[in-house]
Amino acid sequence: MLSTTIPGFMDSPYGPPSFGAPYGTTHMFGSWGGIQPWLQKRGVYVAVDIYESLAGNVTGGRHKTETNAGQVGVTLDVDWQKLLGAGNWAKDFWLHMLMVNGHGRNLSGDIGDNVTQAQQIYGARGNVVAHLVWAYAEKAWFNRKVDWAIGWMPTGTFFNNSPWVCSFMNVSLCGNVTPTKYLNGGRDWPSGNIGTVLRLMPTKHLYLMGGLFAVSPHSYNGGISGWSWAQSGLGKLSTEVEAGWIPEFGRDKLIGHYKVGVMYDNSRYPDLYDDGSGQAWVLTGRRPRYQSGQTSVWVMADQMLIRHGAGPMNGLVLAGYYSYASGQTSAMNHHLVGALLDTGKLWGRPLDTWGIAFQWMNFSRAAILQQEASFNAGLPFQSTNFGTPHGIQSHENAYELFYSFHVMNGLTVQPDFQYFNRLGGTTTYKDAAVLGVVFNALL
Repeated sequence: MLSTTIPGFMDSPYGPPSFGAPYGTTHMFGSWGGIQPWLQKRGVYVAVDIYESLAGNVTGGRHKTETNAGQVGVTLDVDWQKLLGAGNWAKDFWLHMLMVNGHGRNLSGDIGDNVTQAQQIYGARGNVVAHLVWAYAEKAWFNRKVDWAIGWMPTGTFFNNSPWVCSFMNVSLCGNVTPTKYLNGGRDWPSGNIGTVLRLMPTKHLYLMGGLFAVSPHSYNGGISGWSWAQSGLGKLSTEVEAGWIPEFGRDKLIGHYKVGVMYDNSRYPDLYDDGSGQAWVLTGRRPRYQSGQTSVWVMADQMLIRHGAGPMNGLVLAGYYSYASGQTSAMNHHLVGALLDTGKLWGRPLDTWGIAFQWMNFSRAAILQQEASFNAGLPFQSTNFGTPHGIQSHENAYELFYSFHVMNGLTVQPDFQYFNRLGGTTTYKDAAVLGVVFNALL
């Protein structure tokens, strides 16, 4: 019999990040002719997933176009107690690995939006055959009340994440929250970091978690392959702390996830506007003033209102979050999200899922002042952690609606609609309506 869960951080039913191994263990090809049960009996869990997302703007944007972006992912999870036939010292001792191959293009970049991406699967990986996302060891004690992980891992695998976010196609929702993941100290999937995480969970409804990560000053953590862990300039550290409450209400155990967290990176970053004298460095020619430290804060909540079956997301769920980042060094400083998700149980499709979401993404005063100074002086706009803008930015609104069809075990097809108001945070291009579809197959 195939296992449906992989114990540990990766799919703790009550603790972060509250979702299973990236692609689960329900395989489209069943037991692989008996290979999967044989491996799992010996503590080895393998999954291969193919994810393809097609998207095109039917109206608005710089021009009409369509793109495909996708990846092939391979996970390996090893239970050392089973594999080695070891004693209690190896109980809840695991190795977790994930490698991906990314391909395709980013629709949002083509149509003039550097703020968010319609296709979550694009970006943050090099053009290589196999990009390492994570490789870390995990050990738990006292019936998983204490859980420790160390190795190469994306910060969002553990922090500021929830079980519903990657149901949506938009990248600003999937993974850890925006703008945190656009800060060097909070980079997320598929960009790993050398780090360690300790979680204390005295009850299944409460946890406190802290992590320490090396901060890479380079465009790619670990190089484009993800394997170059000993990069230059790794002297600074990012600290993340999160507290969470996971209640279950009533006889139906209506589960909720409520969490608050903070990240602090002790690196120094250039101010987006100030040259040290309160003037625009794009005009004075002086070097930008360097700010000591970079901070991000998040508050996340989701609550199941009606249960339709087992699991943390099998029912009507109301969700949302708010995230903040230091506006002097991050172009986006506020991000607000509201979402509603459910299954198709009411019309006899209990394995289908649908969802709607709204996002408000606001740009900082420092970023806007820099852009105004450049525009008034006839200078090109400067690049920030959200790319090079196409005009003076203020905010962007994004709306999304999806329906995921469960075709068969391990295979889903998800049509998706997104509408981008103030594309790229500006009025340079008309609002864009984007149609997409996602094919996800766990082989």
